[in-house]
Amino acid sequence: MKLSLKQLAVYLSLVVIGGGAGLLGSRYLLPQSYSFRQLKNVTVAPPVDPVVPNSVNGAVGSPGGDNVNFIANAVQKVGPAVVRINATRKVANPISDALKNPLLRRFFGENEQPIPEERIERGTGSGFILSANGELLTNAHVVADTDTVQVTLKDGRTFEGKVLGVDAVTDVAVVKIKANKLPTVRLGNSQNLIPGQWAIAIGNPLGLDNTVTIGIISATDRTSAQVGVPEKRVSFIQTDAAINPGNSGGPLLNAQGEVIGVNTAIRADAQGLGFAIPIETAARIANELFTKGRVEHPFLGIEMTDLSPSKKQQINLENQLNIQPDAGVVIKGVLENSPAKQGGLLPGDVIQKVNGKPMRTAAQVQKLVESSSVGDVLEIEVNRSGRTQSFKVQSGAYPHKK
Repeated sequence: MKLSLKQLAVYLSLVVIGGGAGLLGSRYLLPQSYSFRQLKNVTVAPPVDPVVPNSVNGAVGSPGGDNVNFIANAVQKVGPAVVRINATRKVANPISDALKNPLLRRFFGENEQPIPEERIERGTGSGFILSANGELLTNAHVVADTDTVQVTLKDGRTFEGKVLGVDAVTDVAVVKIKANKLPTVRLGNSQNLIPGQWAIAIGNPLGLDNTVTIGIISATDRTSAQVGVPEKRVSFIQTDAAINPGNSGGPLLNAQGEVIGVNTAIRADAQGLGFAIPIETAARIANELFTKGRVEHPFLGIEMTDLSPSKKQQINLENQLNIQPDAGVVIKGVLENSPAKQGGLLPGDVIQKVNGKPMRTAAQVQKLVESSSVGDVLEIEVNRSGRTQSFKVQSGAYPHKK
């Protein structure tokens, strides 16, 4: 049976579209809370004891009932400020490239209508409103490669949103809609989270608007390498609250209904695990994107990993090094022409202190470097072959892919 070029295109399109569906929308406590404007000037808040919520007895209009608990209260506070973001973009059509092969053209004829070189790809994600005048925060991968998106509020109103900035390094993006007197979220604090505390996620997973899931904080300070996205520069919050495609960009809340993180569905194979960008990181990046349109990240140019006796033995054997300590943060690699290379750091150095602060994990080093500014000089104390040495490294700007 001889297939026409159009029939082949239909069959191949079904395969390609089925495999790429939802690409845009997936990938992936302080008692006092802050507004977005206030948090712009907040760096690190002091730790406080976590608050364990009690159920709120009695729904409105139902004396003595038990229909409203802290989860419902949190959702009632934040739900109106959570939005759906629909994005469209043009992507290269692989079918078109494949059918340019002269051998295939011989089989299906030269007179068939050519396949378009581009196709429209649609995706859905989530976001939340930071300010009453229409400043929104979402994930970078939700709005990647597009300048405008459709923003739908919980009350049904729809606006055209302008993408003002995207930072792929942290997976944070900001959008502006023309509106006033909008509901907003309250920003909490993620610096003192403890595994086991409540975590509430709101978003639009799989196109199901305003879906609420609940779980606990499973872990904090998960490095990008641990999560499986080494190209990112984030210490993630890990939660077992269900985060599915479409949840990306939605808020992760504490028991008081304050935003402590930005959900990001960055691991398609994650089952029972979700990850969120800490709100301090997201708010700082959002502020820079709103004011400058881009973000410069400090960059040293080292590959790090947490050290253990077995890992020390393995690295020494594989790289012919002489690492002495059994614990700490070991430099596995140093990029050529990087600030670290110019500053004198070498593979096998075990980082002990940065600017006088003891470093025990790669996450601590990453967080300290990320909190500095491009051009800052960092004093890094290392153990090199059993001897303590200090080096001054001036950070550069993270190289963006062109």
